[in-house]
Order: sequence, then C-alpha cells, then structure tokens
Amino acid sequence: MNKIFVLFALFSILTIQLLSQNITRENAPDKYKWDLSQIYKDKAQWKQAKEGIAKNIPVLASYKGHLGDSAQKFYEALRLFADTDKELSRLLSYASMLFDENTKIAENQELLQEGETLATEYVTAISYIRPEILSLDKEKIDGFFKEEPKLAEFKMFVDNIIRLKAHTLSQVEERIMAKTFGDMGGAAESIYSIFVDGEMPFPEITLSTGEKVQLSNAAYTQYRTSPVREDRDLVFKEFWGAYSKFNLTFGTSLYSHLKMHVCSKDLRKYDSCLEASLSSNNIPTAVYKQLISDVHDNLGTLHRYLKLRQKMMGVEKLRYEDLYASIIPDVDLKYSADDAIKIVTECVKPLGPDYVNTMKFGFENRWVDFYPGPGKRSGAYSNGSVYDVHPYQLLNFNGTYEDVSTLAHEFGHSMHSYLSNKNQPYINSDYSIFVAEVASTLNENLLLDYMLKNTKDDNVKLFLLGSALDDLRQTLFRQTLFAEFELKIHELAEKGEPLSGETFSKIYLDLLKTYYGHDKGICEINDLYANEWSYIHHFYYNFYVYQYATSKVASSYLSKKILEEAAMKKPVTKTRDAYIKMLSSGSSKYPIDLLKDAGVDMTTSAPFKAAMEEMNKIMDQIEAILAKQQKK
Repeated sequence: MNKIFVLFALFSILTIQLLSQNITRENAPDKYKWDLSQIYKDKAQWKQAKEGIAKNIPVLASYKGHLGDSAQKFYEALRLFADTDKELSRLLSYASMLFDENTKIAENQELLQEGETLATEYVTAISYIRPEILSLDKEKIDGFFKEEPKLAEFKMFVDNIIRLKAHTLSQVEERIMAKTFGDMGGAAESIYSIFVDGEMPFPEITLSTGEKVQLSNAAYTQYRTSPVREDRDLVFKEFWGAYSKFNLTFGTSLYSHLKMHVCSKDLRKYDSCLEASLSSNNIPTAVYKQLISDVHDNLGTLHRYLKLRQKMMGVEKLRYEDLYASIIPDVDLKYSADDAIKIVTECVKPLGPDYVNTMKFGFENRWVDFYPGPGKRSGAYSNGSVYDVHPYQLLNFNGTYEDVSTLAHEFGHSMHSYLSNKNQPYINSDYSIFVAEVASTLNENLLLDYMLKNTKDDNVKLFLLGSALDDLRQTLFRQTLFAEFELKIHELAEKGEPLSGETFSKIYLDLLKTYYGHDKGICEINDLYANEWSYIHHFYYNFYVYQYATSKVASSYLSKKILEEAAMKKPVTKTRDAYIKMLSSGSSKYPIDLLKDAGVDMTTSAPFKAAMEEMNKIMDQIEAILAKQQKK
C-alpha cells in the first residue's frame, strides 16, 4: 500500500477518534492551552509586579500641578504614566485570563480583585492629567514638543486631548460629572439587565414533540430556529407576548437612559447625542447617516434575499417568524483543532507570508486556549493587552464549522494586536472598535473564499453560502435597523419630547415593516413584534451597533480587492500592503483616516456598494447550485 495513503488513513482515524472523544481543557495536550507563564512565571512574580506598580502610583500623583513646569517634567510624567499603564494592563490581563481558565477557583478571583483595586487607585491618581494638559497654553505644549524630541510618541495622545477641549469641563465639573454619571449613568441598564435576566416571568410552552420549555431569552434564540413552523409561530407569539406585558416598564427604563445621554450632551456642549458619542474616535456623524442612507438605497438586495429564502423554504408567504430557521440542509461538518489550525493558516495566505508565519508561530507557542472545561469562561475573545509578550485567545472549540470561523475571527484580532504592538509605542498601540472588527471579519471572508474553492460538495457549498448570506443580512441590515432606531429616539429625546414604550414600539414597527418589505408583500411582520426593541440590550450602549455594519462593509471591500489582486497572473500586493500597514498603525491616526489609508473611504457609498455586490454574488451562486440540483 502507498505510504502516503497509509499516513493519511492513520491521520483520518486519529482525527475521528479525537472528535468522538469529549475533549476538555483538563485532558487536552498542553499545546492546545495558552501559556500564561510567558507573562509571569507564577503568582509570586505577579505579586512582585503588583508591588512595583503600587510604588509608581504616588510618584505619578506627585506630578500633579507640575506638568507645565518644563518639557522635561512633561515628558517624565507622560513616560511614567505610559509605563505604569502598560504594566497594569499586563497585570490585569494575567489575572483575568487565569480566572477565565476556571471561574470556580476562588483564589484566582481574589487575584483579579486585587488587580482591580489597584487599578482604581491608579485611575484616581492620574485623573489630573487630562484636565491639567488642557489648562496649559497650546503654544507652551508645542514648545515642549520642539524642545524634547522624546515627546514625539505622545503627540497623538496629547492632540486628542486638546481636540476635545471645547467639550471638557473644569476639574471640579469633571469630578462632579464623573461621580454623577459614574454612579448613576448605568442605572437604567442595570435595572433592565436584572429584570430581563433574573426576574422577568417567562411563559412555558409545549412544542410539537411534547417537550415543555420555559421560554427564556436563551430558549427563544434556540427555539426560534426550529424547522417546524408551528413551533416557531408559538415561540414568537408567546415570547413577544411576554415582553409586551412590560412595555411601560421597558419604555420608562430606556427613556431614562436617553435622558442621561441628552444631559451629558448638553453639559459638554455637543450639537447632538450622536456627535457626543462619535467624537471620542473622531468619527464624522456623516458616516453614521451615510450607512443608514446606503441601506435604504439597497433594500432591494435584502428583499431579493428574502424572496430567495421564501423559495428555498417552500412557503407561500414569508413571515418574520421564518427568518432564523435554516434554509440549507444539515451538513455534518466536524473538525479537530489541528484541522482548524491548518484551514485557518491556509485561508489567510493572500495576506502574505509574514502574516501566515506569525500565525503559525502563535499556534506553536500556545497563544490559544482551545477547549472548554468545567468553570472555563464561555464564548471567545482575543486579548492583545500584554504589550511586551503577545496576544492570547480564549476559545471553546467543539469541532463545528462555526468554531473554525471563530478561530479565524479571533486570530484576526490577535494579528491586529500583534502588528500594532510590534510597530507602535504603547501609548499608540490600542485601536478602536471601528477598525477592530474589520480585522476579524476580513479573516472570515478569506475563510469562506478558501472553503468554497476547496469544496466540491454542493450541499456543503450551500451551507457555507447560506451562512454567509444570513450573516450579511443580520450584520448589515439588522444592525443598521437598530442604528436607525437608536438615532430616531435620541433625536426625539433631544427635542424634549416625552417617550413611552408605545412610542418606541411604533417607531420600531415602522422600521421593521420598511426594511423587510411588509407593505410590498415580501415578508409579513406581525404588529406584536413591534416591541422587539425592548429585547435588544445594545440600546443601553451608546451608538455602538453601527460599527458592526461599517466593519463588515469595510472588510468586504478590502477582502474582495485583496483576493482579486492575489488572483492576477502577475499578483500585486497594493491593497494587502496597505491593509497590513493599517493593522500596524494602532491609534497613531484616527480610525476613519486609517481606513482611508487602506483604501476604504467610509464617508462614501463605494464600500457599501461593494458589499452589496458580494451579497448578490452569493445569491447568484446559490441559485446556480439550486438550478443544477433541480436538473438531476
């Protein structure tokens, strides 16, 4: 027998055995666990580092009132601030990740609490820095930068503080704002969370199988995907019926939250709550409004998807209850961790050998904690806060295609952090959500392209394409619907208009019917679902959700160009190189400018049009496969 075939057969058997076992963090080989000893050798070394940071805190506080004494003093204070912040970030990262390994270990929780207590002392000690910088004449600060060349790395940091001077209050007023909004600003969200997660009475339903289910928030997300339409109808009717009983309560809670935003906007002298929110990252409000305008101009693409979904589901009329059920036949795709590693490193090859080799190095040097275990934190994340070491990833890998996609997604974040930390001083190494999700979703796009090119099975292709299509529906259209709702209710609150749950529901229902083509007969929306807004926790954030959509738009635009350039007979790397430069830039520029440098101008409609082209291309591919299958 051919030796290569024998090795392949043995590999396949081993893979099947691994997948059939219940691999947990406890029984997994060390190579599938992150190595936190690269941060600190042990807890004793962590304690030593904590003592060192604690000694720096009073020294930092001693610079209060002296930032303007000289260029040297100014530099010394900022240098100590950055170095202490970096070490504190390292300290907290170690403690939080150690806790995440097993949240049941009280000693690890106590370690994290120690770090958080120290962080509070640190924040208090440095609270003077921003107000004091703002109290200095710009001419004096400019003089400091000319006199002391080592201040150059702090230019963006200081410029960003000065940029917000018109919206920064006096030290006393800032202290009052911090105390008031710090203590009470999250009250509405806290009350909402406690109610929906702990005290809200949810109905019990009986499914067609005879199974009785209490329809909690988690159960709703699970059972709304049921392949049985009658079950979906029951789930939607009872779940939203339960929420409708508390419309007044939810309305009062959200209105209280809006009033806090309006109050802050007024005190800081912004023209709108939207401007106040976007100003921290210097994002023009036009970007937000451009996204909403682009979506309305391209609702035809969403409606095409809805018609395709109706056809594939074989229903006479598509309804809102049908949007979460799978339209693709079940495909049993299973992967080992090694399979996932191989696939992910292969799919990112268009980003160049340096990117791929760094990713391989990360896998070989235990950046990733793969498997779930008792007490391990759920979900997934990438932590790039250990500046002098490397990024870390937490996964809960169970061998599904979604887990492979999550690995690609999180490694996008990790590579962003790695490149930024490698190429920027600490003070400029962080980056905003506005660009962060570009790095992660671009890797998802490359994974989809790789999988489609290496898959011959039409059912697998339909699964991959269908998943990508619904992701576009939920990320671009659904999140923008949320963003438009958020903008509308803030604008009404700014005008001083009273808002109730009934008003919120009317606004939300109008948006639902417009987006999903209710009046055009495309997707039927039951009036009961008008109160879906009360289920969306993100409305208690501050103009956050639009970034999911803008990031997806930008990554679709960039990945398309990167793949096109890589496929040329004489491949070019213009877009790839510009993209890698963006990942390496941290916060050395404002996020909108970083994307422009990479070739994506989010103030125009061009990136969104490219995303719509991609969405239509996916539908073309699905329709072609369906036509081929019908001929058989």
